[in-house]
Amino acid sequence: MSVFKQVLLYTDSDGKAKFREQAVALSEGSPQAMLSPLLPSSAYQLRHSPVGFRSEFHCTGTPQWVFILGGQMEIGLQGGESRVFKPGEHFYSADLLPEGATFDAAVHGHWSRQLGPDPLVTLFLRD
Repeated sequence: MSVFKQVLLYTDSDGKAKFREQAVALSEGSPQAMLSPLLPSSAYQLRHSPVGFRSEFHCTGTPQWVFILGGQMEIGLQGGESRVFKPGEHFYSADLLPEGATFDAAVHGHWSRQLGPDPLVTLFLRD
C-alpha cells in the first residue's frame, strides 16, 4: 500500500513543540491515482506575509494543515531546531498549549518567518 508522508508539528509530553513524520495510508483509488480515505475539514484561510515577516513564539490555536503556495516558510522550535518549507510542501500544525498550562515563550510553541526574496503565501486548512 502506498503512503503520503505527513510532517507533523506537535506538542510533546514535555510541553515543547517537536516535528515528527507519520504515514497517511493511500488505501483508496486506483494504481494510477491512489487516494487517502476522505478526511474532515471545516474551513480554510489564505495568508500573505511580506518579505521580512517573523512571528514571536506561539502555539497553534486550532490544528490545521499548512500548505506553502509561494515563498519559503521557516518554522523554529525551542532549542534551535528549524525546518524550511518551500512551495508545494506542507506540514500539519498541532502544537497546542498543553491543557491547564499558561503560555511560556521560553517553553511552548514555535516561531515562523518568511525567507528569501519572495513574499510568503500560505493556505491553512482546518480539520
